[in-house]
Amino acid sequence: MSVIVGLTLGGEEWVPQFVEALDAKKCIGCGRCFRVCSRDVFELVERESLGLDEDDDLDDDDPFGDDDDDDGFSDDTSMVMALKNRDDCIGCEACSKICPKSCFTHMTAEAA
Repeated sequence: MSVIVGLTLGGEEWVPQFVEALDAKKCIGCGRCFRVCSRDVFELVERESLGLDEDDDLDDDDPFGDDDDDDGFSDDTSMVMALKNRDDCIGCEACSKICPKSCFTHMTAEAA
């Protein structure tokens, strides 16, 4: 099995590592991967839309023991990153390099 190999401007070979998965349970929704990716691979979504419940929320401890403020509004909705256009990934691994929580797994791709 041969894998896709890229070339740098200087002619050096490198093997792209494409995004395989993003672990939403580890994600804190900081958006760093979104900002560094030039290929629109990621999107910010509500944690609940991925089937994650309160137990999966990294910030579910309220130090005051009350999730509702006195004004009647609940806390902000918890957001996480999700894969939007995985097939547009160019394999640069910039997302993994900037991620503070190591949310990503990568893979090589078989050459055609």
